[in-house]
Amino acid sequence: MTHRYALYLAPPAASALWRFGSAVVGYDAETGAELAPPEVAGFDAETWRTLTGEPRRYGFHGTLKAPFRLAPGVSESDLQAQIAMVAAGQHPFELPPLVVRAIGPFIALVPAAPAPALDDLARSMVLGLEPARAPLSAEEIARRRPERLTTRQRAHLERYGYPYVGEDFRFHMTLTGPLEPETQAHALNALSDAYGACGAEAPLTITEVALYTQASPDSRFRLSRRMPLGAP
Repeated sequence: MTHRYALYLAPPAASALWRFGSAVVGYDAETGAELAPPEVAGFDAETWRTLTGEPRRYGFHGTLKAPFRLAPGVSESDLQAQIAMVAAGQHPFELPPLVVRAIGPFIALVPAAPAPALDDLARSMVLGLEPARAPLSAEEIARRRPERLTTRQRAHLERYGYPYVGEDFRFHMTLTGPLEPETQAHALNALSDAYGACGAEAPLTITEVALYTQASPDSRFRLSRRMPLGAP
């Protein structure tokens, strides 16, 4: 099976945050539409498209449960039922204001303040969807560069298929691929200005989670279904 699935936080399609993030990465994961590169000060359209190639594969999102293949005998309908069950035990919450920050060589939006409700949601999804996840292959494990991980992160990778869970989870919404230091400094300033001007800083209530699907290794992830929190 080549399909992969991921459980993400995706702002409502009508929100300024979704419009901003999707425009920055050049792709609307809900509609599948290519989006014209935004005007980012100091960068021409072609350069910006190159710098955002990696996040464009995944669409604008914040990871709750990282991409995985389905375990043998588990169908997509089974997965959706499991997500619905876990989501039913959660409650809508207000997302803290997000700010543009550098994370290693990348630029992303991160909460400006602790977000325990968000951390709890991610933990619940990681644990609750484990029965649906196929183990990682040796090649998939190698791509995570386990030699660069801490002992705890390597244990997370083996147990959950992703190193940054539990105590190592840091919610972020990626905006660029890896950048050289000088390029990153310019992009950070330009994106901070664009973010501040677009109205996306407004408080946002999170009422749903989103299932993303990748049909083949060479294809992009698409938002296939939004599922409400706290629903029966």
